[in-house]
Amino acid sequence: MMQSRTHNCGELRLADAGKSVTLVGWMENLREVGSNLGFIVLRDFYGTSQIVIETEEMMKQAKEITKESTISVTGVVRERSSKNTRIPTGEIEIVPEKMSILGRCRYNELPFEINHSREADEAARLKYRYLDLRNPEVKKNIVLRCKVVAALRKAMMDHDFLEITTPILTASSPEGARDYLVPARKHPGKFYALPQAPQQFKQLLMTAGFDRYFQIAPCFRDEDARGDRSPGEFYQLDMEMAFASQEDVFAVCEDVLPPIFAEYGTYNRASSAPFLRIPYLEAMEKYGSDKPDLRIDLTVTDVTAELGDIDFEPFKGQCVKAVVISDFTESRKFIDKTLADVEVQAGNKGYWFRMDENGEIVGGIAKFVTPIKEQIVGKLGLTPNTLVVLSAGKKGAAQKTAGVLVKTFGAALPNHIDKEQYAFCWIVDFPMYEIGEESGELEFCHNPFSMPSGGLETLLKAERGEIDPLEITADQYDLVCNGVELSSGAVRNHDPEIMIKAFEMVRLGEDDVKAKFPAMYNAFCYGAPPHAGIAPGVDRMVMLLAGEDSIREIIPFPMNKNAQDVMMGAPGVVTDKQLEELHIRTVDPEA
Repeated sequence: MMQSRTHNCGELRLADAGKSVTLVGWMENLREVGSNLGFIVLRDFYGTSQIVIETEEMMKQAKEITKESTISVTGVVRERSSKNTRIPTGEIEIVPEKMSILGRCRYNELPFEINHSREADEAARLKYRYLDLRNPEVKKNIVLRCKVVAALRKAMMDHDFLEITTPILTASSPEGARDYLVPARKHPGKFYALPQAPQQFKQLLMTAGFDRYFQIAPCFRDEDARGDRSPGEFYQLDMEMAFASQEDVFAVCEDVLPPIFAEYGTYNRASSAPFLRIPYLEAMEKYGSDKPDLRIDLTVTDVTAELGDIDFEPFKGQCVKAVVISDFTESRKFIDKTLADVEVQAGNKGYWFRMDENGEIVGGIAKFVTPIKEQIVGKLGLTPNTLVVLSAGKKGAAQKTAGVLVKTFGAALPNHIDKEQYAFCWIVDFPMYEIGEESGELEFCHNPFSMPSGGLETLLKAERGEIDPLEITADQYDLVCNGVELSSGAVRNHDPEIMIKAFEMVRLGEDDVKAKFPAMYNAFCYGAPPHAGIAPGVDRMVMLLAGEDSIREIIPFPMNKNAQDVMMGAPGVVTDKQLEELHIRTVDPEA
């Protein structure tokens, strides 16, 4: 017996024929065949069952029930004369003896058809998310998420990690994105911040003597939405290891993730250990991206020496990159459309020419390339029926556009992408510093608390002018799968002396570090172990496993692109009394 039912709607089979049963669920549909014959589809979390109406009295009762009302049906199971092999319960039906309404749907019209909710406008889906989630196709993503989280938790515990929860109300700190601030009622004028990540707390746990920590951690960042990023709130598999190196972190991830991707993924192939390791600079040169999709077999070649001085104005004096696409048989219309998509994504134009079946250079910028045909054919190894797409500009812009060319053309050409797999790689050796676009001065490139490769001696060499600070790399790494960045991680800078020297390179001193990160700096002064960690994004992971393009499809109650919960009406206004208690006064932005 389960609650008020004897069985669920996905459970009964032909072997149950003759049993008296009670089912409960939502009335999905009533199909009338005559005055005393009809069929109800009853749906619950587990599946659907058919209820057959055979009396005028029962039909009258059924017609009074609105779609999506919850009902209880008691009756006898029998074999169906017309079987439905597409569903597990398709060999049986229930002849009702008693039918009652448990929760009436008070609307004759629904915002959308439940089983076709994914075709509805996204605003309607989010406003009526509780209806959207009744769609089995939507629900299965949430079920998948639950199973994946459970599998991750078990795998981490099997690797001797302790699950430790860290504070949600904490102090604001400069970690890259905007904080969500929470006013402190008992401390007028002061604010808590929701954590962008448990970064400092997990490092403090290492300093406190815990050896292996993990958490399915909620993180909060006030940033704009995109396809693979939800605004406001997201979850990550946060982990940290004491007395650990980059190799230790890689070993755990390469042991934990592939079996989960192979078991729960849309595709049953996933990279096995060790994952390919690609230095950051090589990734940018070869793939035009630090998030390469290794399912695509296209790569980038630098042709600046060959094409940088040809009589084509957009190339003159610029860095020029080429992507060679062999066995190309698509039309000119395909090329134009795909290049238009590239321009939208990259903010920069792409160019092209083609070697036809006779070995001639044709189309696009062919007339500018033909004078150096032999040189460019030798450089790129061109063969008949090959398309070459190109980008040009300053080095960074040319690389970025080339990366978009690789992904856009690769994804559109089945003979250049092996879609049905999960291809992992590590991006390693990130630059420690860069020249800021606005400041024009040396700034941290990524995480300021990553250990510089070579430690203190490398920083001292840069200080003495023996090496360029831009040549310093960090013991930092990204985990990438199918062109999606799952996570960033690093070996942490646990030595206060090295930390201060790293910050001095960007014109910040010991007092600045103490002021911005007091707890962590002080803790490290009491003897911190070398430690390293990573935090793969759970939302992105499940999105990949489910084969979805939008992260909102795998979050139970997602916000829209403007960080609004249109179902609950958040963010919303609060009363003057609430503001007064918090010692806050609002300002009209129009004033």
